[in-house]
Amino acid sequence: MTTALLTPQLSAPQLFASQQAAAEPSAAQLAAAQAKRAKLNREAVLSATPVRLLTMLYDRLMLDLARAEAAQDGQNWPTASENLLHAQAIVDELTTSLNVTAWDGADGLLAIYTYVSNALIAANINRDVARTRESIVLLEPLRQAWHEAAGALPAPQVATSAEGYRGVA
Repeated sequence: MTTALLTPQLSAPQLFASQQAAAEPSAAQLAAAQAKRAKLNREAVLSATPVRLLTMLYDRLMLDLARAEAAQDGQNWPTASENLLHAQAIVDELTTSLNVTAWDGADGLLAIYTYVSNALIAANINRDVARTRESIVLLEPLRQAWHEAAGALPAPQVATSAEGYRGVA
């Protein structure tokens, strides 16, 4: 017997479909990849310096706002609302972590956070893409400034403690 007799003959579309199905990840593979990504994200957050956490918050805030704006433009209100609510939570975190006695400009930053928080609520309730866009315009320069400030700081020094564990000095 030849191998041609043992191999089922598939038409070109059937062969392509079977190859494509084999190349696509299964639901279990996708779930495992998502779990691994979540674990890596969690580890990144837990090991980040306060400065890095701040820049990560701003990056995610801007991502949420871009997604919300795109969803609003496409009239996908559930997705827009989800992203606006997450952006509001980040602005709330930035607001509560702001030490207004630490520097003279803190009151101005607090005012911006308060304004943006109210704008995001209005953008969500009224399905107002202009308020989302306004928030992006107000926050993007702050994101850039925090990244520049973080880049200007000296890198943290890694030291070995007496117990042999590595830590930040």
